Amino acid sequence: MAKKTLPILEHITVTGWGAKGKALAKVDGLVVFIQGAVPGDVVNVQLTRKKKSYAEGRVTDLITASPERVTPFCKHFGICGGCTWQDLSYSAQVGHKRQEVIDNLQRLGGLELPEVPPTLASPETRHYRNKLEFTFTAQRWITKEELDSGEQFDDRKALGFHLPGRFDKVFDVEECWLQPEPSNAIRNFVRAYGTQHNSDYYHIRQHEGWLRTLTIRTTTTGEVMVLVMFGREDKTNREALLTALQNEFPEISSLLWCINPKKNDTIWDLDIHVFHGRDHIVEELRDVGLPNLRFRIGAKSFFQTNPQQTQVMYELVRDLAGLKGDERVYDLYCGAGSISLFLARHCQHVVGAEIVPEAIADAHANAELNSITNVNFEAGDLKDLLNTDFIARHGKPDVLITDPPRAGMHEAVVARIRELAPPCIVYVSCNPATQARDLALLKDLYRVTHVQPMDMFPHTWHVENVVRLERISG
Repeated sequence: MAKKTLPILEHITVTGWGAKGKALAKVDGLVVFIQGAVPGDVVNVQLTRKKKSYAEGRVTDLITASPERVTPFCKHFGICGGCTWQDLSYSAQVGHKRQEVIDNLQRLGGLELPEVPPTLASPETRHYRNKLEFTFTAQRWITKEELDSGEQFDDRKALGFHLPGRFDKVFDVEECWLQPEPSNAIRNFVRAYGTQHNSDYYHIRQHEGWLRTLTIRTTTTGEVMVLVMFGREDKTNREALLTALQNEFPEISSLLWCINPKKNDTIWDLDIHVFHGRDHIVEELRDVGLPNLRFRIGAKSFFQTNPQQTQVMYELVRDLAGLKGDERVYDLYCGAGSISLFLARHCQHVVGAEIVPEAIADAHANAELNSITNVNFEAGDLKDLLNTDFIARHGKPDVLITDPPRAGMHEAVVARIRELAPPCIVYVSCNPATQARDLALLKDLYRVTHVQPMDMFPHTWHVENVVRLERISG
């Protein structure tokens, strides 16, 4: 049976954004999600999918460009799934993110909000990330332009990113604007080395090959970590590659390697080996009037990926917490303890709780590194950990900080917070939709006194949001 040809919609005005940053328009009551458009564009759209309540399509012709439209700065725009809002002016990006926060909190949470200030823009909109992971492939993605050229491509090796939603498709990255140097230089050197020495790149579908992934971490203090993941051991060639890297980039503080024979790229259950330097790098955060806070970051550590905006966010959390020096603070989903330690020097005591034991080990190490003693950290599933014994050990909090993953808090954790009923809650979220869901469960006990959207990821639709709640008296 022949596939039905869907129509082209002509002279469609793009009106806004839908879920996950997709541009949308309404045509005869039908919501159409449009790839390659920004609000304010007038476009022709080739439909690619049509259902009763919505349709999807892509731009075939740009009739009138939106005043918010700009020229993307990256040559990989349109292929890479990373910076999908590069064709939208930055002022428009932060404006849309503010509205996304308001819409979620009001529509999904049914919350009464104070005036929401403008989104706090990222101090840097390019080269702002401190960690990137690149994938080696023996069969790189061939673009449509390359196919149309009729040229033969005998060398299919690449070192780059996965295409959106495609685990087995990797395109070659020539220049990435996300991470500061020497990130691009290191990646390009390793790729050139692999080409020169005819190295065996990984076959993702067959799960075979030697060079597998390359992870680069940087810090604002100038330290660099490089982790090369190999699919199998080959000591002679491994040492030759790592020695070449060390000689070419003497600024590498931590040069690591691991062997991964598994079918996934996760490193949590792998042994990480040091080839040169330390097993960690050190990041610093300022704390006005006090020595800088230092954080050890290992290969398996979590640290916020936009360090300059992280500084701004932690200062905001501290200010919203209203600390005077005598408070007991709970920090839920504390990770490696960065917020806990940032607050500890401004209150009586902080208790951090986190499900990942390795993160709690990092938190203890970071407390020791900074000579901070008025903190406790416990590992466990928060819906079970926050029981009467936990409260007996640590006392009830005066201030509660929560910074959960994108899925938000478990309903049982929200129930525990209701029982604790701290006078002040500061909720940090990377997903305003789940934040709204959680806050709806607290709105009979708390009122929202401050909302602050923050841009942690420029040129993407993601938005961070910080909300302060005050307990309703009586």
